[in-house]
Amino acid sequence: MAHQPPRILLVDDEQSVQKLLTYPLKKEGYEVVEALDGKQALDRFSDDSFDLVVLDVMMPRVDGFEVCRQLRARSSVPIIMLTAKAEEFDKVLGLELGADDYITKPFSVREFRSRVRAVLRRAERVREPDQIEEPIESGDLRIDFEKRNVTLAEEPVRLTYVEFEILAALARSPGRVFSRTALLEGIWGDSAYRDPRTIDVHIRHLREKLETDPKNPVYLFTMRGVGYRFREK
Repeated sequence: MAHQPPRILLVDDEQSVQKLLTYPLKKEGYEVVEALDGKQALDRFSDDSFDLVVLDVMMPRVDGFEVCRQLRARSSVPIIMLTAKAEEFDKVLGLELGADDYITKPFSVREFRSRVRAVLRRAERVREPDQIEEPIESGDLRIDFEKRNVTLAEEPVRLTYVEFEILAALARSPGRVFSRTALLEGIWGDSAYRDPRTIDVHIRHLREKLETDPKNPVYLFTMRGVGYRFREK
């Protein structure tokens, strides 16, 4: 069976942006399906399957944040959000709704292609793991790498793609301190173009899901000025 090229749903209400981004994606060999607003994006996602969604924030009918929320409620498809705003609030909100990455306009085509390649490479590694890993159990927490499931006191915990990857990276080396840059490089393949504070947002969200008291964690610890570590067994 022939290998199918990755399919990307490109969602932006500006035709000029659609044209600008579609060309380099097709040149990379990807199949691109366009949507001009949030409602159209949700309809097309329901009717078809995609390997990546590139999603603008500011759109008519249904904005990018709501599209992200609805997509994440039913799928773990990687999502890259595009925002014309530089405010930290937009970036944090997108990440907390489950986006895997964000790019602030204006950005270079080179940066855009780099981000897309990194997200698709990471997703491919998950679909075709190099080896089967045994689950990790620590206290009431259980991480099943093969099924990508996390349970706490035998109750399922719903994590985004990136949250799972960060937790897995830390839990595989309990007690080891990871810098933000190391986590970025380990998960995205590089730290280029990315704000290290992205990791802080995901860690905070993980604590809200895993810790009884996020301010007094028992699983995910901050090493001030250095990074983060998972508790030692």
